[in-house]
Amino acid sequence: MRLLTLLALLLAAALGLSIIFGETVLSAAQYAQGLADPASPAGTILFGIRAPRAAAAALTGAALGLAGAVMQGLLRNPLAEPGVLGVSAWSGFAAALAIAAGLGALPGVTELAALGGALAAGGVIALLAARFREPETLILFGVALAALGGALTALVFNLSPSPITYAEMLAWLQGSVANRDWPDLGAALIPMAPGAALCAYAAVGLRMLTLGEETASLSGLPMARLRVVAVAGAALLTGASVAMAGVIGFVGLAAPHMVRGSVSDDPARTLVPSAFAGAILLTLADLAARVIPSEEELRLGVVTALFGAPLFALIAWRAARSWRA
Repeated sequence: MRLLTLLALLLAAALGLSIIFGETVLSAAQYAQGLADPASPAGTILFGIRAPRAAAAALTGAALGLAGAVMQGLLRNPLAEPGVLGVSAWSGFAAALAIAAGLGALPGVTELAALGGALAAGGVIALLAARFREPETLILFGVALAALGGALTALVFNLSPSPITYAEMLAWLQGSVANRDWPDLGAALIPMAPGAALCAYAAVGLRMLTLGEETASLSGLPMARLRVVAVAGAALLTGASVAMAGVIGFVGLAAPHMVRGSVSDDPARTLVPSAFAGAILLTLADLAARVIPSEEELRLGVVTALFGAPLFALIAWRAARSWRA
């Protein structure tokens, strides 16, 4: 509870900073006006633009952090994350295909395509999870799916009908939560809520897998079903995240590592703290994307890669030291 309380306070602070600071600099009088009158120009900036954007970043980060924790627990691999099973790649491919087909201008079509691509890849992995118990098998199939999804996305780029369409696909895939509003968050919660519930249901199976496949199979738990449920939950969360913000890397990989040591490496107890950690990471990354001086606003996926790679290297270095000890 102390860990969750600390993470909740850090998330609240990150959200507050994300609402207070932005590309448009406001004076103290404007802040006071915005707080007193949300319908004023300053209030619109604070609560109509910045607040839903910050909430979208937090929600996306939470989904990715939770999906990453589930994948690492299911595969017993510290390098696992939502993209390792190809879910992110196929979600991005489906979204790029919708944009290339000229459907991106229709409201919600790109987002639905991204969710559909994630569910298609998740369905394949779920069938494999029900058939094979070995995590190495799932990882190999996932790598193959990710490679195929990446190749198909590159093919869509190569066959792009116009430079404008190419730019739209590239901008979308690089990730951003700009221009997101409260109805967008409500739409994202529709697949995220059942995804989180499935992950919570699979938590007991993830804990049992730490004792080994043989022990888990003798525990009396429906391990085949729990594996499928875990994959389905992670696929829903990842697809909804890509639909909300595009393809975002490193958050699902790094967030579980930031909290795992505080919960005794218990994969079931890692889930909720990982969601909080992912929300904090992506909220701060989106704030950095807005306030770093540049001619054009940095894309969220670029920022997470720039800051996430060194952060994960530090986590890996600390883990290596503990393993040697």
